[in-house]
Amino acid sequence: MNIIVLGAGAWGTALAISAANNTRAAHRVSLWSRDAAQAVNMQSQRCNAKYLPQVAFPESLQIASGDFSSLVKTADVVIIGTPMSGLRGMLLQLADVTCPVAWLCKGFEAAEAGSVGLLGHEIYAQIAVNQAKTTQNTLKTGIKIGVLSGPSFALEVAKGQPTALVAASDFAEVRDAMTQAFHSPTLRVYGSSDVAGVEVGGAVKNVLAIATGLCDGLQLGLNARAALITRGLAEMTRLGVALGADIETFMGLSGLGDLVLTATGDLSRNRKVGLLLAQGKTLSEAVASLGHVAEGVYCARTVSQRALSLGLDMPITQCVVKVLDGTLSAKQAVGLLMGRDATEEL
Repeated sequence: MNIIVLGAGAWGTALAISAANNTRAAHRVSLWSRDAAQAVNMQSQRCNAKYLPQVAFPESLQIASGDFSSLVKTADVVIIGTPMSGLRGMLLQLADVTCPVAWLCKGFEAAEAGSVGLLGHEIYAQIAVNQAKTTQNTLKTGIKIGVLSGPSFALEVAKGQPTALVAASDFAEVRDAMTQAFHSPTLRVYGSSDVAGVEVGGAVKNVLAIATGLCDGLQLGLNARAALITRGLAEMTRLGVALGADIETFMGLSGLGDLVLTATGDLSRNRKVGLLLAQGKTLSEAVASLGHVAEGVYCARTVSQRALSLGLDMPITQCVVKVLDGTLSAKQAVGLLMGRDATEEL
């Protein structure tokens, strides 16, 4: 199978390494970097020194940069490994690709003035509608898309430690392509048709991980952590169901599983942001110390705005936004949440 991974961040690199290491499948795997200098360094050093310096590349892993049009023409599956901010641009460039296309990014696209932030599948739907308007309202078949998500730290996947992911798409052939590409002795891939649910889980868990980092940074105890994660899962589920997701999805890998990992794992960048803020660091100091993108910082406000537009109550998310904005301290956020009126558990 010819697998093209577009984006040489930690997660894209890890999946490329994992697929190339699957000697049973004998995949051809290419990892494309937007940064030509990074591509040269990766080729010469045979590792991604910027994001995963601990893991050497398999000999078979190919490195590429520049125009990727020739690469994707022969691909059996194309994987977009950019941050959410780069997804729209990539989808526009891949408009004529005939093979399945899936993305790894988790979050909501930043909202423009007067609009709400969109999930990945909503971004593609918008692109498809705009394309139809420019072709005399004849909607092209378009690319067949999906998302690969679930509880996964890039470093552990790159090292070949056991991991389980969810391949979500409306198209069985896309789910099958992702499974064939990445299912291996160290990586299990489960299929799902609930794209909205998988994407909401992947987006909101980052915000809730910041909240849990704040909780742990303040040393509020394990009772508080358990309550926060559980009530956070309720917030995630409310938003997902309102956006058309299946409620069962949130008890699976891309819901509860990804939330628990990101909220409690020491490799979680979003959790680290919360810990640093609780220690008195500014947001800029916390983000600068990571060296990687923490999507929860960038999509927290968008998640809150999307919830408000739907008339949903997401108090934990709203407190995280205020802490990130600097209008509320971590301790004040705790007082605000604990001071809410008693209610039924829903």
